[in-house]
Parts: sequence; C-alpha cells; structure tokens
Amino acid sequence: MAKKRKIGMWLYSNSGGDAIGKKIITKLKERDIKVVDDINLRHATAQGKNIIHNGTKLNKLDLFFSYNAGEQTVYQTYLYQALNRMIPMINSYDSFALTEDKFQTSFVLRNAGINTADYKLFHRDEAQEELLKTLKKWGGLVYKPTSGWGGAGLSKIENKESIRTLMPTLNQMDTRQVFIEKFIKYDNTDFRVDIVDGQFVGCYGRKAGGSDWRTNVTSGGSVFLREPNDEIIDIAIKASNACGTDIAGVDIIYDQEKEEYVVLEVNGIPAFATPEQEKMGLDFNDKKIDLIVDLIDKKTQKNN
Repeated sequence: MAKKRKIGMWLYSNSGGDAIGKKIITKLKERDIKVVDDINLRHATAQGKNIIHNGTKLNKLDLFFSYNAGEQTVYQTYLYQALNRMIPMINSYDSFALTEDKFQTSFVLRNAGINTADYKLFHRDEAQEELLKTLKKWGGLVYKPTSGWGGAGLSKIENKESIRTLMPTLNQMDTRQVFIEKFIKYDNTDFRVDIVDGQFVGCYGRKAGGSDWRTNVTSGGSVFLREPNDEIIDIAIKASNACGTDIAGVDIIYDQEKEEYVVLEVNGIPAFATPEQEKMGLDFNDKKIDLIVDLIDKKTQKNN
C-alpha cells in the first residue's frame, strides 16, 4: 500500500490568494493528498538532516509548492535551494532562480531561438563607456536591475544626460554587473500569457499609464481583456519550456520596427486573477487551479 502523500504549500493570501489556496487544498484532499499550509521558509531552521518548520520535517514531504513573490526573502530562497536537493518543487529552484534574473533569462531564451530585446551585460567599472557607446548605436535603451519585479529600478536612457543621472546610482550598488536592453518601439501594451505544465491557461493585456512606457500594474499600468493568437501562445509555451518552469507568466510585446513578437520577461510566480479582474471577465483561475492540482498529483506519484 502506497504511503499517503503530503505536500507543503506557501501561497500569497492577498488579492484573492487565500480563496485560491483553499480551492487547491480542497481539490488535493479529493485526491488523498494532504497539504501542510502556510510554510514560510523564513521561519524554518535547518539542523542535521532536516529542515524544520513548526515541527514539520520539510525534507520528508513529497513536494513543496511555493507561490508568494511579494514576501520572498534571501533566507527563504536560500533554504528553498537546499530543500529542492531533497524533494520536488513547483517551480524547481533552478527555474525559479533563472526567471528571477533578467540577463540569465534573456541569455537562455536567445539560445533557444526565442526573440528577446537586444541586450548587453557588462561590468559596472565599464558602465559609462559602454552606455555611451551603446546609446550611440541603439539610439535608446533601458537599464534594468537583473533582479526585481514590478518595473522597479528601470530607467529609460535617451541621451547623455540620462547616463549622467544613472551613474551615481550604479556606483552605489553592490552588484558588479550592468544589464541594458535596446528600447523597443511598441504600442505601450503587452500580453501576459499564463502557462502551467506546458499548457496554455489564459491571457490578458496590460497598458502603460499616462506618458509612462512601463506596463507593470505596480508602475501605473492597467489590465484589460486580450485574446492571444496561436503564435503568441506558441512563443509563451516555448519560453516556459526553455526556462524549465512548471508555471510561468510570459510577457510578450510586438516590436513595430522589426514586425515580430518579443519576449520581455518570464515570471515564475504569475498571479491569479484578482476578484476585481474576474468581474472584468478574466476567467482562467479555475483552469489554472486544476492544472496545478494535476501537476502536483503527477509529481508526487513519481516520488512514491
């Protein structure tokens, strides 16, 4: 008789996440899979052979499902890496770490034959020279911290004055690498395409607010209903597969000069539709939940 499966879960609770978590737990219970909920590795300790959270030996679980971008800490992700050496994860630590880094993601996508913005990475000590040289070549570029989300820290560089303004910030940073992308002429909207286990879940659009060029909602962008075509869905699935993600939100824009779709980012923790967005007509939550439950079922069967 196979042992009863038990997984750990850490899901965000705001913006409707609490209700989503309850649905996932209920559906897993129907498949005789027990869930130890609210496992924030920030409060876990490691000793000897075990990583322990509130008395639960996490490395004895059949799987850990971490899905909370807003409360990640360095310590939490450090234990995430260690735990994934012992048990399966959704997403794996490797794919999680990859999609947290914009350069690493672009590098992998390009080598998989997927269009991204032209980019360049260089050492901080070479920043002023490289920025001036690349600005002259590209005409406009965007500085992006390699980590972070929500559009935080992005700077559009259009002239030498923009570079002079950016340099003090770069010189004060701990990081040694500088990542820039060519600014793409587009209509200030994007496609956010959700993928689970290589399958299309749903899509919506985001539009930059006012005179801004960033579509991120946290930067003033807004969400609207948007249907993807087959090419967009295919690109999103290929991008998710290239990054090794079980779950991904792929951000795609249309380059008006090259007349092609471009992947801007692969998000390893794409949010479910909020209750307000569901009222707008974004109705993919149930499909996403079912695919995640199927994925957990499949991965824990392999482990037993």
